[in-house]
Amino acid sequence: MEPSSRRPEFTLVPRPRKLSSRPGRFPLDTRTRLRVTPGAEPAAALLRDYLEPSTGLPLEHSDDGTFVLAVDPTLTGLGEEGYGLTVGPHGVLLRAARPLGLLRGVQTVRQLLPPDALSATPRRAERLALPGVEITDVPLYPWRGAMLDVARHFQPASYLRRYVDLLALHKLNVLHLHLTDDQGWRMPVGAYPRLTEVGGRRAESMIGPAGSTRFDGRPHEGAYTRAELTELVAHAARRGVTVLPEVGVPGHVRAALAAHPELGNHPERRLDVWTRWGVCPNVLGVGDHVLDFFRTVLDEVMDVFPGPYVHLGGDECPTGEWERSPAAIARAAREGLPGPHALHGWFLARIADHVLRAGGRPVAWAEKDTRLPLDCTVMSWREPQDAWAAARRGHQVVHADHRTTYFDHARGTGPQEPPAQPGPVVDLRTVHQLDLMPRAGRVLGAQGQLWTEFVTTPAHIEYLTYPRLCALAERVWHPAQDWQDFHRRLTGHQARLRALGVPYDTPPHRPLGAAG
Repeated sequence: MEPSSRRPEFTLVPRPRKLSSRPGRFPLDTRTRLRVTPGAEPAAALLRDYLEPSTGLPLEHSDDGTFVLAVDPTLTGLGEEGYGLTVGPHGVLLRAARPLGLLRGVQTVRQLLPPDALSATPRRAERLALPGVEITDVPLYPWRGAMLDVARHFQPASYLRRYVDLLALHKLNVLHLHLTDDQGWRMPVGAYPRLTEVGGRRAESMIGPAGSTRFDGRPHEGAYTRAELTELVAHAARRGVTVLPEVGVPGHVRAALAAHPELGNHPERRLDVWTRWGVCPNVLGVGDHVLDFFRTVLDEVMDVFPGPYVHLGGDECPTGEWERSPAAIARAAREGLPGPHALHGWFLARIADHVLRAGGRPVAWAEKDTRLPLDCTVMSWREPQDAWAAARRGHQVVHADHRTTYFDHARGTGPQEPPAQPGPVVDLRTVHQLDLMPRAGRVLGAQGQLWTEFVTTPAHIEYLTYPRLCALAERVWHPAQDWQDFHRRLTGHQARLRALGVPYDTPPHRPLGAAG
């Protein structure tokens, strides 16, 4: 940014590509009218939705309005998500080549206003003004996201809508919902209601670290309705955010097996929804009926979530049950595989093919010893070299390295920090040092991960997520890696987080009996 941009209202996160200050301020008051050109209506509606509750301003349309929102396809240099914003004392011009770019520009307008304009508490509208500024802004990467695990600890749909709003404020565009795991199944499937009726409830919640036998004695349950998820998708789309559903196979499926034992390698065995953390040894069987079952599941998933991508999980799949199963051994032989261990990749390839045939684009977590079909987008979480190897093979890659993007790891070492995943501390500067090292254009971007074994409340989610997600948003939007400049802007940005009620500086209470 230009030196003249070091005014408090220019503490924008993420950093715009080009910003220079201009003289004067544009007042926003009851006389302000929007001039909305064809294609800009969604951005105008979003601006009104954000500002009217806190300011009381209707921001009605007028053909001679001085706040102009315009889609101009000739602005090809702005791409799909770029925008230009000019603010002067007599008018505002927000332009983009595509409607999506205007949605990103609306978030910048919000950040240019006084922080309490973001609050749900009404304020006096006549005090509002936008500072004079000239901004041209385009993102560095097309995939800028956050994964929230709602399988281990369920969160209501109302909170997910708030979570989307916080992502959109930071110009993040993917909400990855981890909907199923050993400890819970949250995705409604009309053909198989037992998945949520049985798989959506576990007997009690573990409170210690992986392998612990300590429980809090409280059952945990929850599942979404189709209507709730449909509304979430629409809410996110209005903000330029795509919801990526994850229904994991062939491991992390204990909740599904509790509901449908016939899907397992031991159909005669009755399992409960898992109450431990870590890697469960129970995996799916490999019969045709299992593949058909999950094809039906994925058909419903793709109907609810119309975005291009579907996440199939694919990580941490123990092969012990297959190694001991005559049916699995026979299946591996029939398929010409070197042994039952190779059923992991075989299973994923069959399910990925179904997604592709339905017009979707499969995503899976990278595992070192499993080759995924080249049509799979790979999320690399273990080692950076896994990402580069996948890119060399021709995969598109999303960076999700646990050392820099896992927000369930501790954000610091202080005694006030809540229980966290074992492993390295992932502090703010570590996230900001994220290096995607693009390989031949194969790296789509990055996302933060929040697994919720230890995380039960929205306040805890937001304490762990912010401000670390601010740093990730910065790194996937702007090419500069200027820690001092980011830290200065973040200090100002924290006023916005406070206005929104984000407890970024308030550690949650440590649960009774928690480890550590």
